[in-house]
Amino acid sequence: MAPIDESAEGKTVIAADGSKVGTVVDADNATAYVEPDPDLTDEIAAELGWGDADEETYELDNDTVESVTDDEIRLEEPN
Repeated sequence: MAPIDESAEGKTVIAADGSKVGTVVDADNATAYVEPDPDLTDEIAAELGWGDADEETYELDNDTVESVTDDEIRLEEPN
């Protein structure tokens, strides 16, 4: 688990399988708000607990994050 903070804004979110999930549009105290990628499949959205990928933004918390780099947030493999 890697910490999410305000510096996460603008970073790309990548699923464990390497697919692009979306982009962080806002972040605060261990929660990032992600705008889903237009190509996000419903299957990946469901694995993230987001249901269908039709909302404007989704919450992403520290519990699902494997690593944070300068450019991206990589998610852990779903259980």
